[in-house]
Amino acid sequence: MPTTMTRRAASDSLARWAIATLREAGAIVACEAHGWIRERGDPHALARALGAARDDPPRGVGSSEAVAAIEDVLGGIGDTCPDCSQPGELEELPRQDLPQIK
Repeated sequence: MPTTMTRRAASDSLARWAIATLREAGAIVACEAHGWIRERGDPHALARALGAARDDPPRGVGSSEAVAAIEDVLGGIGDTCPDCSQPGELEELPRQDLPQIK
């Protein structure tokens, strides 16, 4: 049983490392209103994060495993905040001044 807990802890810390690397590279940001992590869609920031994973992976982790961790984390992050735009909710449109009816 302790072996399973050790593996889970290692994968959790690798995911935390991947999130920190993506954040440092500027590939992800937190929603200012709700705190959810969002992907910025910046290919240069993603390239910096993947380069860091290849060139400087965490101790005890191979570069291919570090790159896979970055890609796994990105696979679970969207580019919009789920609380900012609820499905089925009408999007707020700017108000238009309607002509006065006389």
